[in-house]
Amino acid sequence: MNYREAAQEIYDCIGPAENIAAPYNCMTRLRFNVKEAKFTKEDLLAIDGVKGVNLSGTEWQIVLGPGKAAKVTAELKAILQEHKPGGGLSDLAEAARAGDGTALHDAIRRKNSSSWQEGLRKIARIFVPIIPAFIACGLITGILNTVGKIDPSLTTAAWFRLAAVAGNAAFYGLNLFVGINASEEFGGTPVIGGVLAAFMSHPALSSIMLFDEALTPGRGGIIAVILLCFFAAALEKRLHRFIPDMFDLFLTPLLTVIISAVVAIVICQPVGGFLSAAVGTAATTSVKQGGALTGFILGGTFLPLVLLGIHQGLTPIHADLLTRYGVTVLLPILAMAGAGQVGAALAVYVKTKNKRLRKTIASALPVGIMGIGEPLIYGVTLPLGRPFIGACLGGACGGAVQAAFGIGAATLGISGLPLAAATTNIPVYIAGLAAAYGIGFAATYIIGFTDPAPEEAAS
Repeated sequence: MNYREAAQEIYDCIGPAENIAAPYNCMTRLRFNVKEAKFTKEDLLAIDGVKGVNLSGTEWQIVLGPGKAAKVTAELKAILQEHKPGGGLSDLAEAARAGDGTALHDAIRRKNSSSWQEGLRKIARIFVPIIPAFIACGLITGILNTVGKIDPSLTTAAWFRLAAVAGNAAFYGLNLFVGINASEEFGGTPVIGGVLAAFMSHPALSSIMLFDEALTPGRGGIIAVILLCFFAAALEKRLHRFIPDMFDLFLTPLLTVIISAVVAIVICQPVGGFLSAAVGTAATTSVKQGGALTGFILGGTFLPLVLLGIHQGLTPIHADLLTRYGVTVLLPILAMAGAGQVGAALAVYVKTKNKRLRKTIASALPVGIMGIGEPLIYGVTLPLGRPFIGACLGGACGGAVQAAFGIGAATLGISGLPLAAATTNIPVYIAGLAAAYGIGFAATYIIGFTDPAPEEAAS
């Protein structure tokens, strides 16, 4: 695939540059907004390398696949720079495959598209740039935990302790990262968001008494940071409008920091602390008390959340659980949804007589096993209909296993087999994966599907 040519074809289709908000990508999708859509989904699907296209609200998403999305996005940004300076950020959402899958996805989108979905996507955009750090640090922590159990004597070695510090670095600086990204997302100055997050996390707060009570550094965690950055950005924008230009450069940031610092201590930290504790307690209690039933429900319903484009809104919950408890009990459960896709796709591969569909499955299965399920969702199970149900059943059963044993993960941003190294019990996690694969396969094999004609198969 020639990434420059693909980017150029996309630009030619959706341009000119003034019509496009600067593109953004995650692992598999290119995302953007346009002022006026003079193109159709079919126009984008005709471009070489495009696996799927979806419109969520005002946002367009193009499925390109892992690795390809980032490279095409970079080339598209370069093309935009050649035609105009600057640009804004695009949104995060999901993409759907052409055919029956697209029709189903569009129906869901029309029924559920709303401002609250956009709000969740806005929150998700705060965390997506941090996910690579979560992945790296979480895997380091997971590997060290495994090594420490095999040989406890290694835990005192200098290299082990240094690696442990590296594994904790993302979470140590999490509030600062969130503060910078949140402030930018809400329209404020990123560094001011970072300063305010650092203020709320500063160790010196513990030595200060207020209302006969010592302040708590980091109280409220990322929730408090997000609340504060939302307030600070709104305040900063209002100050820009009212403060004369000659004083704006120094007076606006000064007042923003001073006023926001007061709000942080008096409002955001107490409210954030309450919400953080409530979210953490609700998540852990529901899994602990609900056990397998909770896991079954969560694992079976996660794929519909993906289709709604709101699954990334769960990222702050994972992050908060990681900060509070060191693990998230939700991620291993939700990861089973992708495993169910693998099992369902394998059943389709066994039963179908369509060579093009078998080729599609063979190419998508490796990345599906590695935790990237979009090619299987939009290229196989969703267009075929009933296999998607089989995949959900597989995810539900796998989720039940994870919840029954209380499996936690020390990272986020990864799924599938790679997540095993970062879980609290690798054998049980793998057993849950096997259950999701097996039930997804069996359910899909039993309920069957309509084998497409060669010309209808996903390509």
